[in-house]
Amino acid sequence: MALNVPAGSFGSESQPALKKSNIHARLVPVGRMLPYFLVTALFFLWAIPNNLNDILIRQFMKSFEISRLQAGLVQSAFYMGYFLLALPAGWIMRQRGYKAGFLIGLGLYGSGCILFWPAAIVDQYWFFLTALFIIAGGLSFLETAAGSFIVQIGSADSAEQRLNLSQAFNPVGSMVALLVGSRFIFSGVQLSKAQVTVMQVAGTYQPYLRSETLRVIVPYVVLGVIVLLWGVLIARTPFPHMGMDYTKEAAAEDHGPPLFKRKHFVFAVVAQFLYVGAQVAAWSYQIPYVLAYTRTAERSAGYLLTGTLLAFAAGRFTSTWLLRYIPAPRLLGIFALIDTAACVGAVLHPGWFGVGCLIVNSFFMSMMYPTIFALGVKGLGPRTKTGGACIVMAIVGGGVITPVMGKISDMAGVAHGYLVPAVCFVGIALYAWFGSQPEAGELAEAGKLIEQ
Repeated sequence: MALNVPAGSFGSESQPALKKSNIHARLVPVGRMLPYFLVTALFFLWAIPNNLNDILIRQFMKSFEISRLQAGLVQSAFYMGYFLLALPAGWIMRQRGYKAGFLIGLGLYGSGCILFWPAAIVDQYWFFLTALFIIAGGLSFLETAAGSFIVQIGSADSAEQRLNLSQAFNPVGSMVALLVGSRFIFSGVQLSKAQVTVMQVAGTYQPYLRSETLRVIVPYVVLGVIVLLWGVLIARTPFPHMGMDYTKEAAAEDHGPPLFKRKHFVFAVVAQFLYVGAQVAAWSYQIPYVLAYTRTAERSAGYLLTGTLLAFAAGRFTSTWLLRYIPAPRLLGIFALIDTAACVGAVLHPGWFGVGCLIVNSFFMSMMYPTIFALGVKGLGPRTKTGGACIVMAIVGGGVITPVMGKISDMAGVAHGYLVPAVCFVGIALYAWFGSQPEAGELAEAGKLIEQ
């Protein structure tokens, strides 16, 4: 829907940037706390289906009797939804505003969750993949809108810190997802080959597999209802006009280079592709890693992944504080090198030491997504929504890199699969140090457009 809220209703975008002494005292301008809260809650909500995928991979390997590579299609279908709908999301929001993006995204997200019910009834893997694609399409709208909205709602000088703070609620949603998934999707029943043979002879094995598939219905339907209700709340709340939509007037004043010629933006798209691929792959195969090398029960492995996400949350709050003192590119590069070492440790020392390395990996990769996003859209001016959409499209890395890791895991073992995210983190470190800063002229041009 079109926004008719005057720009001055929530504080003017044309006010000068906050002085350095005030940046950390007020990350969000006065009068914008309610929309900031409603949008920050979306970071929590979209983390849930992202991390339930890690549960689904293991569950579908069991209930549909498929390989790790085939189960990896869960992530491929999911992140293809991000890829295909991110640019349409950016186009719609340029025409109709951020609020329209939030409402469309929540509608798709909630509908896709509810489709898990008929998918489980017909017991078809492709139906689940379709539902996941629709959910991801909704999340594409939400992430395209929310990231740019949080960046633009306050001072550009504190954008990385503000976005890291909002993103800090994302791992909380991740932990909720894994606790719910481990408790309500995993049955805790692990059959030996002998037990499977006995059940097949008795004719009870297929009904058992079907019962495992049906376990996904309740968590996803409940989630879908909550998401649709949150959409009602956003629909009834006035949102600020950010003053940077790509209108004809803004286009006439925009004399900056096109997006594909802005190196810091192009490199940010590549870095985000690598980061999301590394994160999704690392988490998707942590449960198989734990089961393979520690003899831990399936449900306990799910709870252990929840602990890993607790480290991720702690890392995000820690990095939000560190960004007060350390420039974002430098901190990003240091964290990427630590993550590279952690993944190599998981490869060389499979077992509990390797599990510890994966926990360390989660802590230090926590600040990467919001930091890369904020650095990538910096200085884009009225092209921010399109640029944000392109960076969100890079989330398709989760659907590309995860099956690659699955293939290597099938061939050489799960531990060796962690070489894939290690390589990705090397690429992110190179981006942080050599490709993350916009040209001074681009920042100046964007500043002029904001003042107008």
